[in-house]
Amino acid sequence: MSVKTVSGHGGDAVVQFSVFTPNRVGRLHEVVKLLASREVHVLALTVLDTTDSSILRLVVDDPERAHDLLQEHTFAFTESHLVAVEMSSPQELVRLMSALLSAELNIHYLYSFIPSPGGKSILGLSMDDNELAEQVLKRHQFVLLKQSDISR
Repeated sequence: MSVKTVSGHGGDAVVQFSVFTPNRVGRLHEVVKLLASREVHVLALTVLDTTDSSILRLVVDDPERAHDLLQEHTFAFTESHLVAVEMSSPQELVRLMSALLSAELNIHYLYSFIPSPGGKSILGLSMDDNELAEQVLKRHQFVLLKQSDISR
């Protein structure tokens, strides 16, 4: 069963899947293996676990196919948008945090992508207000990525 939580964001935003699953040995492997079996590549991943359950947050290169696979295999999941920012050096992290702080934007969570073929790092951020965050980061000369930038 999927529940769409995507709201009012411009087209081609980076899609994040949050897969809700029991906290069992091998469950992450099942999800990753399922996606890989249909050539859907995981580009970013973070896991939030508790004693009984886990949330697997992931970004893939083919969100439509991932959606269909997760639904077909009855995984409980939601979809949301992330702000994806290209980082060309570690020093940019302070500048990024300063830009968001100056706009009083709260970061719910962030995680990095698996290195891209171009060698630059990418951060995925879940924000209070993704649209405002994108405007602020563009003003501060950050490179923002869309789904088409990271998809095959």
